[in-house]
Amino acid sequence: MTERNPEKDPADWVTGDQPVTGPQESYLSTLAQEAGEELDPSELTKAEASVKIDELQEKTGRS
Repeated sequence: MTERNPEKDPADWVTGDQPVTGPQESYLSTLAQEAGEELDPSELTKAEASVKIDELQEKTGRS
């Protein structure tokens, strides 16, 4: 039996308060454009970016 690691809540990430990563910023820009939202990903933390990615994936059907 293969055990899967449960996904950790971004709010609990040790590095969650660090600046958004390059890949997150790029993907968020793409998702925001597809969703018709204005967003400056550079203003987000890594944890905030992760949450926003999840929201925009749901909105754009990319989940």
